[in-house]
Amino acid sequence: MENHPKKRVAIVQSNYIPWKGYFDLIHSVDEFILYDDMQYTRRDWRNRNKIKTPQGTMWLTIPVEVTGKYHQRLRETKISDPHWPQAHWKSIRQFYSRARYFRDYQEILESLYLDCRETSLSMINYRFLVSICEILGIRTQLTWSMQYSLADGKTERLVSLCQQSGAGVYLSGPSARDYIDADLFAREGIDLVFFDYSGYPEYHQLFPPFAHDVSILDLLLNEGAGAPRFLKSFSLGNGTRTDDPGGR
Repeated sequence: MENHPKKRVAIVQSNYIPWKGYFDLIHSVDEFILYDDMQYTRRDWRNRNKIKTPQGTMWLTIPVEVTGKYHQRLRETKISDPHWPQAHWKSIRQFYSRARYFRDYQEILESLYLDCRETSLSMINYRFLVSICEILGIRTQLTWSMQYSLADGKTERLVSLCQQSGAGVYLSGPSARDYIDADLFAREGIDLVFFDYSGYPEYHQLFPPFAHDVSILDLLLNEGAGAPRFLKSFSLGNGTRTDDPGGR
């Protein structure tokens, strides 16, 4: 009998221009479910990320409506200032114009920002995720948790999403070790694997010292088409996935 590999799924909230580890996780699964039915969390990665400057790292933050909306879900979160794309693109151009591959991506990034008319944070994040995945050559299917039925219970909901999507393996970020109930996955025959975010190699980066926790745009603009070499899921070989538990 032919042995078919198990479908691999990750379930994570959408983030704004996230760091390289986020895209490594996307590339390591067959389906990446954007978990935007979760509550929006302030001062998190959902609407902001870091870039490098001569003075250190700097936050780029998308302004969102939060007053009186303490329990809104991520997919319900709206933009409060429509001029954010111009401000963010100005900062990127200012601090990365001397990056080795800035000109290679200038046109596509400028269009991503200045042609953005979305008012939903989820859709803005999706817009950037899709385009960056395309640049990196990542062909993983991106779906939404809202396309599935949502069960009650933190781990129960994850297990249910895995079942509905046909997953045999659930690939989780390492921080979930603190709350996830591994027995529920085992009971349903779903392999639970924790992604390893440790041991990333450094690359050529402007404005030392080196910082890993910056937007993927930093890697793209400094390494160009060679950027995937600095993601572990690519360096392990085409189609090979990292299953080592651990992480920072």
